[in-house]
Amino acid sequence: MYIFKAAVIGAGAMGAEIAQVISFSGLPVILKDVDQGMLDKGMARIQKIYQGRVDKGKMSAGEMDGKLSLVTPTLTYDDFGDVDIVIEAVPETMQIKRKVWEEASKAVPESAVFSSNTSALSISEMGKYSGRPGKMIGMHFFNPAHVMKLVEIIPGLDTTQEVVDDVVQFTESLRKIPVVVQECPGFLVNRLLMPYLNESALCLQEGVAPANEIDEKMREWGWPMGPFFLMDMLGLDVCAHVGSYLEQEYGQRMRGAELFVELAKAGRLGEKSGAGFYGYGTETDEPTKKMIAELQASGKVKKGEPGFDPDRLIMPLINEASLCVEERIASINDIDMAMVAGTGMTYGGERVGPLAVADFMGLDVVVAKLEELQKKHGERFRPSRTLRTKVRAGHLGRKAGKGFHEYSG
Repeated sequence: MYIFKAAVIGAGAMGAEIAQVISFSGLPVILKDVDQGMLDKGMARIQKIYQGRVDKGKMSAGEMDGKLSLVTPTLTYDDFGDVDIVIEAVPETMQIKRKVWEEASKAVPESAVFSSNTSALSISEMGKYSGRPGKMIGMHFFNPAHVMKLVEIIPGLDTTQEVVDDVVQFTESLRKIPVVVQECPGFLVNRLLMPYLNESALCLQEGVAPANEIDEKMREWGWPMGPFFLMDMLGLDVCAHVGSYLEQEYGQRMRGAELFVELAKAGRLGEKSGAGFYGYGTETDEPTKKMIAELQASGKVKKGEPGFDPDRLIMPLINEASLCVEERIASINDIDMAMVAGTGMTYGGERVGPLAVADFMGLDVVVAKLEELQKKHGERFRPSRTLRTKVRAGHLGRKAGKGFHEYSG
């Protein structure tokens, strides 16, 4: 099915940017919200993105007006009668999403595809609430949606192959890179990223190193930004919510740092609130440092040995990627490509993902590092069965000609 008209429900940052991306491709799009103020902010955000293109000489003012005219803001479902796809981008709670899908299903044609921009919640469960599980699929854009190329495509248990194919084609028409991911909590990129981000918070609350030092060392390692700057940008409420859900689903290996709870309680949600791990504007990071001292003094957090090693963040990311291979969540190439496209990950100056990094290091080296971290910090570092099996078979990575990938010469 070709998509001629789209609708986005939720005019927040992600919803507005998804609508902008769709209009930029030349398709008409309805942008719906329940709040006029949010709708106005969403339209202003879209205009700001286009104005930036005009200011850089990438678009004329007339072209901008043409693109803006493709976006129809609304507070009702009145114009949903002829849409081909609905993309939901409302807050990350199943209760809100359930209400959206129950309402939307009454307003759109039977042929319309339902897609959710959720970053972690169950597509199969949403399919049940929509009344059309075969038409429900995940379409997870990354922030900022008008810049980031990756879109995770997540079929639910009942999603038809036709819908998967249609949404992949639609994603490509938006000039994005689709990666089809089997449904699991966190899907792919967030599932891999959360152990990395959570471990950075554990290092910080243990007093291993200050936030700016950890951020700097991770930039030197090859990330475009450090974990604390990234979390402040994403929003600590979002990180805490996704982290809590993943802990609930995966257990102790995803157990969140206590510091997340303290920061959220204090309203330090990142850049959007003026304070998170860091302070912005007139705010400082002194309250965060005080929270860490109080956590250590109370005995909730054991003080660690000073001295930060990037391996403590990278090894659980690699381990989680190998678990995704084990569970057939995505192909090896897609796992690496998704992390490069979704996070900007590099290693040794090359744009490579975690499984290629493991091959560079040597899988035997990775297993040894994980075992050392396991002895020191606990079971969350236990090497995956896939890693151990590959090492036993001599599939050690580049030096052996094969690891997760194969190498010639």
